[in-house]
Amino acid sequence: MSIAFSRRLALIFGILLPLAELVRRSGQLGSAAVIPHLLDDFLLGGSLLYAAALCRRDPRRGRLYLAAAWGAACGMGYNSFMWQLLTLDQPDPAPISSAAVAAVKGIGLLLCLAALLGCLREPDAAPHRQKKARYGSGLNLISLRRIEETGTMMP
Repeated sequence: MSIAFSRRLALIFGILLPLAELVRRSGQLGSAAVIPHLLDDFLLGGSLLYAAALCRRDPRRGRLYLAAAWGAACGMGYNSFMWQLLTLDQPDPAPISSAAVAAVKGIGLLLCLAALLGCLREPDAAPHRQKKARYGSGLNLISLRRIEETGTMMP
């Protein structure tokens, strides 16, 4: 997994999480008790979208925000998934079965974990830069030896 994977998934989840929760709770939208259930998904979606946009503009700083957003998503996803498993015998407000909701939440949690790992992984240096640095260092050592031996750079 890479930072690019993490950023793209943040864009997808940032849009789909609030929409999926709206669809799931569509039968309860008239009740004020549903507001906290919607609010957390909208806040999480917004933080993922903000972090993805920041990561595109400033990858070093954005990576920190993206990791924080994915960390929050992992925590919320774990709690939601475990609660869904504990209440499988009860009906879910979603238009699909409780088991299907649990499966979707489990897959989502795994993707959140993968995205978090993608943020935390140190970016690799470009291979051509590593070779150039080693080659340049070798030339410098040869030049220094030649200067020590002959007192000049010229052969």
